[in-house]
Amino acid sequence: MRHVDRRLKVGRRNFLRGTAAAFPAAALAASGMGISATAAWAQAAHNLSPHTMATLVRMARDIYPHDRVPDIFYIKAVVPFDLAAEQDGMLRDLLEAGVAQLDADARARYGASYLGIAEESVRVGLLQGISSSPFFEKIRSDLIVTFYNQHELWPLFGYEGSSFEYGGYLHRGFNDIDWLPNS
Repeated sequence: MRHVDRRLKVGRRNFLRGTAAAFPAAALAASGMGISATAAWAQAAHNLSPHTMATLVRMARDIYPHDRVPDIFYIKAVVPFDLAAEQDGMLRDLLEAGVAQLDADARARYGASYLGIAEESVRVGLLQGISSSPFFEKIRSDLIVTFYNQHELWPLFGYEGSSFEYGGYLHRGFNDIDWLPNS
């Protein structure tokens, strides 16, 4: 029986890259520039507003919740929306208007924007209210691909990747049931 190490591995290079990006954002936040350290990455958006990008990440976490998955994977899943909005003005308008409507619904019901609501169950209720809208369907359907197709994320779920090039699952992974007790 094999043993799968499910711990997130962070190398020295990735750690230094992450801290190098976080330090200037934290310094700006501490100086009162109005950028929160947790949403500083959203300031790099070119086609969508930072508020829209931060809201899309929160929506991504609420639509596909995984407590053990760091926010960086949700951010990577949302960045393609910003890139696609450069070429497609209708998409940009759909995303900006959808976030504005979601915020308006949140303010009308709870007195705060979608990002300002702390309880996940309340945010999920707001998302259920817009679940049939084209905005929600676009976000939900695109996130399936952009979120779950990140190769760095697969080890967190115990997925080892494709087995085709190794002879298929019959010879790799078929009998690797390590989550059931031995009988």
